[in-house]
Amino acid sequence: MKRIKIDPITRLEGHGKIDIFLNDEGGVENCYFIIPELRGFEKFAQGRPVEDMPRITTRICGVCPEAHHMASAKACDAVYHVDIPSAAKKLRELLYSTFFTADHTVHFYALGGPDFVVGPEAPKAERNLLGLINVVGLEAGKKVIKLRSLAQNMIQTLGGKKIHQVTSLPGGVSRGLSEEERDAFAEDLKYFIEFGKFTFQVFEDIVLKNSAYVDLIVSDTYTHNTYSMGMVDENNKVNFYEGKVRVVDPEGNEFCKYSPDEYTEHITERIEKWNYLKYPYLKNVGWKGFVDGKDSGVYRATPQSRLNVSDGMATPLAQAEYEKYYETLTGDSSGNIPVHHTLATHWARVIELMYAAERANELINDPEITSKDFRVIPSKTPTEGIGIVEAPRGTLTHHYVTDENGIVQKANLIVGTTNNHAAISMSIKKAAEGLIQNGTEITDGLLNKIEMAFRAYDPCFGCATHTLPGQMPLELNIFDKDGNLLNTKSRFI
Repeated sequence: MKRIKIDPITRLEGHGKIDIFLNDEGGVENCYFIIPELRGFEKFAQGRPVEDMPRITTRICGVCPEAHHMASAKACDAVYHVDIPSAAKKLRELLYSTFFTADHTVHFYALGGPDFVVGPEAPKAERNLLGLINVVGLEAGKKVIKLRSLAQNMIQTLGGKKIHQVTSLPGGVSRGLSEEERDAFAEDLKYFIEFGKFTFQVFEDIVLKNSAYVDLIVSDTYTHNTYSMGMVDENNKVNFYEGKVRVVDPEGNEFCKYSPDEYTEHITERIEKWNYLKYPYLKNVGWKGFVDGKDSGVYRATPQSRLNVSDGMATPLAQAEYEKYYETLTGDSSGNIPVHHTLATHWARVIELMYAAERANELINDPEITSKDFRVIPSKTPTEGIGIVEAPRGTLTHHYVTDENGIVQKANLIVGTTNNHAAISMSIKKAAEGLIQNGTEITDGLLNKIEMAFRAYDPCFGCATHTLPGQMPLELNIFDKDGNLLNTKSRFI
């Protein structure tokens, strides 16, 4: 049996590899998506004051510390049974909307976008941000850098630091926003809207007007009919910071809708011996293996999934593109028919980028955003709390259990990439099966098309890895002096 290795996989956060095994006929026998790293934050959270968690958990990832900061702060609010002031909620959501705009920008232009803008089979040295700028022009690169710069300046003010934020804490936030800061940021945030419009046009011109790319997006090779998960507000519109988690089946029918403190009634996890990542699945459907369909508990929690579970976007420009997205891919602009084309997630991400930009503009112009009433001091005995937000990569859950002194006894984190882990594994295997047949030449471009199957999820494996099987998995490869593989020994792989 022949093995094809993609090691390391590229343009993602964290580390991973793919092992593809071919049968004697040259087809794909099996495919393993392997994450070799361990973070272990849940274990060393134990014994620490719970109020430290919003600062500690930001260190899980330098790409999306804001997501962990917010989920952790909300979990701490719940641990102390405190309802934070309205102004504090708006300040947190303003920071979070700013972060979402910047984070989706990074993935579209630096991680996922090059596969379309430069081309999936372009030389690997060109499939990157610089290659993308070479195609769309230097001015586009300047726009990306400007957006990121303005966003990071706002995040530093609202979060206390550009990376690893510190201002959200039990009961609210540690600082407010002055009138002068609000006025300055209101001007900056107007650019976010213009940048969103520019990005829509880039996607339209380069992807949607290319029939070969559209055919690739809607092909069966990159399609999985799974359940979808995402957070919605009281009107079933997409919301990143606060609401209920909604799950719809592959046909778009509501399967469940739950508050943060109900998540264990609906979600459970399993492990496989070759991986440090867990595999969450729908508890009330059950684990049926790495298969899709209504009878499988596998679900996805991606930008596309958030659109699938919603009845639309809460802002006008994002809503217009939402309707175009569904009209193009399903023939029904209402969004009642879910989209299951994995690569279309890139389009959904751009729609979310615009929503985040519009929402940030709404918040910065809210009179309450400069209120001095931005924290209440918790006074109740701490017990247990769950906080949920939508991270760019999917639904993020933080769950803490403390003693009466607020010392963490147990912590569990289910992050966006963990939610998508089973689906990512399935997507990679299906792409490999569709692209590799008997006699297929294994080129770098072909392997990149397999990587595109996971890249659409914008995975963050630094955040996601946390299972510990008891002994460290180890693979030892023995080579001769000429670099030929002589033997392989493995343990717990």
